[in-house]
Parts: sequence; structure tokens; C-alpha cells
Amino acid sequence: MVIGHRSLGLRSGVGTDFSQHASRAGPRSLGPATAKGGMAVAFWLLKTEPTVFSYDDLVRLGRDKWDGVRNWAALGHMAGMRPADLCLFYHTGEERQAVGVCRVVSEPYPEPGQDDARIRLVDVEPAYRFPRPVPLAAIKADPAFTDWALVRQSRLSIMPVPEPLWHRIHAMAGA
Repeated sequence: MVIGHRSLGLRSGVGTDFSQHASRAGPRSLGPATAKGGMAVAFWLLKTEPTVFSYDDLVRLGRDKWDGVRNWAALGHMAGMRPADLCLFYHTGEERQAVGVCRVVSEPYPEPGQDDARIRLVDVEPAYRFPRPVPLAAIKADPAFTDWALVRQSRLSIMPVPEPLWHRIHAMAGA
């Protein structure tokens, strides 16, 4: 669960075209893929309550911090994030849908004001909005997603996205 002024922990800004949508899923141990420029990237999903912080807010700001994460599993995933990694930007609450992609633009670093150095954050910026959002109902209806954490552990605010699911969501979004 995420705490703080962003509830599910994000703020940030504008980015580059990733028309190839990179190609590296989840934790770095799952096998490398590359984005433009040959840089290895991983794919993640970041959840936020759109009434607290939406993709439009991220675009408006240009760049911000994904903070407020307090779940140890989510923090463990955040610790694996690196600059150039790509993240599905997922609106929770009444929307429950992936609306676009943001890019990690910093190494994880300690969240200011926290006594525990394991509580970290990353900076992100928007990359691109999906032509059409991908609702959770559509994801759950597709058997390919059955074992994915979004379906199995719906409260986890940060999770890896396996490469085949990353590409499948992009196809569902018309991206």
C-alpha cells in the first residue's frame, strides 16, 4: 500500500518516442532487451489513484518523483528499477486501466524525510499515452494474464511486466 500525498506514489514529465516499446520484461534476471540506443531496459507497472495523481498530471509536470511506497514487495521491485526502464501507468480506483507509459529517469534513491533507508523512490517522466486505455476487465478476461501479479496480487502498487504481456497490452491499447 502506498502512503503519502500521491497515495500510490507518483509525479513526473515528458519523454521520447519508444515506437519499438523497448523489449525487456520485469526484473533484470528475466533476460535483457533493448530500447533505442541499445540500452537494456525492464518493464514495470506503476499504480496511482487518478484523483490523487493522474497521467495528465505527469504530463503537465514533465518529471516528478514516484514516492510514498511502503509495501516491502513493491519497494523491492522499485530497488530494481534503472534509468530508461519503461512503466505502464495504471489508474486505480474507479478507472482500473492502463492509460500510458512513463520512463524511469533516475536510479532509486532514499525518500527524503524517511528514517528507513530502504524506503526509496525513483524519478519518472511520461513517454506516451495509449490510443485507448486497457481496462483491468480486459486483462482479466485474457488467459495470457492469469499468472500475472496484477491479476493475482491486485493491491501491489509496483510490479514487473513480463515482455510478452508488455507487448500484448500495447496491442490491446492499439499502440
